Amino acid sequence: MKSPLHFFLLPLLSVAAHAAGHDIVIYGGTAAAVTAAVQAKKMGRSVIIVSPDKHLGGLSSGGLGFSDTGNKAVIGGLAREFYHRVWMHYDQPGAWTWQKREEYGNKGQGTPAMDGDARTMWIFEPHVAEQVFEDFVREFEIPVQRDEWLDRAKGVKKDGARITAITTLSRKTYEGKMFIDATYEGDLMAAAGVEYHVGREAKATYGEEWAGVQTGVLHHRHHFGVLKEKISAYIAPGDPKSGVLPGVSAEPPGEYGAGDKKVQAYCYRMCLTQQPENRIPFSKPDDYDAKNYELLLRVFNAGWRETFGKFDPIPNHKTDTNNHGPFSTDNIGRNYEYPEADYARRRDILQQHEAYQKGWLYFIANDPRVPAEAREKMQQWGLPKDEFKDNGGWPHQIYVREARRMIGSFVMTEHELMKKRPTPDSIGMGSYGIDSHNIQRYIPSDGSVQNEGDIGVGLKAPYEIAYGALIPKRGQCDNLLVPVAVSSSHIAFGSIRMEPVFMILGQSAATAASLALDENVAVQQVDYAKLRARLLADKQVLEYTPTSATKGAR
Repeated sequence: MKSPLHFFLLPLLSVAAHAAGHDIVIYGGTAAAVTAAVQAKKMGRSVIIVSPDKHLGGLSSGGLGFSDTGNKAVIGGLAREFYHRVWMHYDQPGAWTWQKREEYGNKGQGTPAMDGDARTMWIFEPHVAEQVFEDFVREFEIPVQRDEWLDRAKGVKKDGARITAITTLSRKTYEGKMFIDATYEGDLMAAAGVEYHVGREAKATYGEEWAGVQTGVLHHRHHFGVLKEKISAYIAPGDPKSGVLPGVSAEPPGEYGAGDKKVQAYCYRMCLTQQPENRIPFSKPDDYDAKNYELLLRVFNAGWRETFGKFDPIPNHKTDTNNHGPFSTDNIGRNYEYPEADYARRRDILQQHEAYQKGWLYFIANDPRVPAEAREKMQQWGLPKDEFKDNGGWPHQIYVREARRMIGSFVMTEHELMKKRPTPDSIGMGSYGIDSHNIQRYIPSDGSVQNEGDIGVGLKAPYEIAYGALIPKRGQCDNLLVPVAVSSSHIAFGSIRMEPVFMILGQSAATAASLALDENVAVQQVDYAKLRARLLADKQVLEYTPTSATKGAR
């Protein structure tokens, strides 16, 4: 028989266990995770970052230093603070180790910001971005648990519609009152039983013009239509019986406008350098096979000469190297499993992407069949010794351009981005054009090869992002916010998925989480008027009206 003391202690024990947790638990190591944690601390909350990554910042510190910003006037709050801190770094003479500041010029350096005194720098080296994120967590005394991977099978404990704790594969448990999934993959969201989508919606799903399979649509210059001649998809040109070239799918691409489960291509945003003292020459990968680049050789033979078109210059004689052209750094069609794959399979996919890109570099620099001008120029490049030092100069984060996307309280679509209908309850803004990289490489009826899925649609103006896009439907999970794998269609996510926007949404998610704690309500019940007031006080930009001061904002 239990004593009366036992029943007296039960509430105390429960309170003690709850107090051992945190007000807000953030899962992920992305830029959104850091801005969310900083905002939580600024609002007086106890917070912890539980990160599967060893390095903070995701793509912002993982090679994407040539920022995709759109209209910089709508980037406020902690996101703008990040770019201000980058500017402060490069304002110091000691930042210019391999290049004189005057030589680099004013690239990426913004005019005085909206408040008149905070300069910005939008182009930067990976290690500089990572240091800014590390400075944030140090200054705000934010605890960070690194290399902690969510147990996706049974690591989410819920009490009804509320998460009470998450457990990682190392068997560490983190209790919390509010949770934020700041991963690119949406792993916590999915493990918590929240509804989501992977792949492209059909045109009919949300009535979007650009949705679904886009056969016959050729945007940018990342397709074979830019060549003077068609390229055969077969090993022996024109002979289907000889087999299909590596990198080409023999499967039908699907009907125009139909949905599918495929996702846009990934790549590593490599940081390269021509500085001899800082250069690691491209080595031959262990599993290198020149046959994997036969299609690229045919592209060269067709007269294409744009290999270096997206070797975008960042400070100190380095680049942010992105995909460019019909056959480039995007490993098209090799990532479909990634969003839902277990950790082991994801590692395999990442290894395949790394091997593909390293082989691409080695092939261009060394294969005698490559045009001399491209081969000799590539030989001048290499990985930088002073970036990603613990990984041989190779980025620690692949560009997960898209994985899971929540189907939340509000779904952002092409209609909101194109201003065809209003967006409720703005918590931040985006402005980059609707942008999807290619999704598949298929064979048209004439036996040639073509890329499909590339979208590049400009916007009339910056657009608002709804608070409902950060939260699940009521009853699925009432104390979770999702600022990266946001509730949006494939088309809308093509614009929202930019790193500055993720920082904005991370800050707004933490603000909402804190207000939900204040009122002891579900995230779906947060008073938007209070949320809006706090966001504006913290310099988030929620609407945009061009003025003489902001028209030229950089």
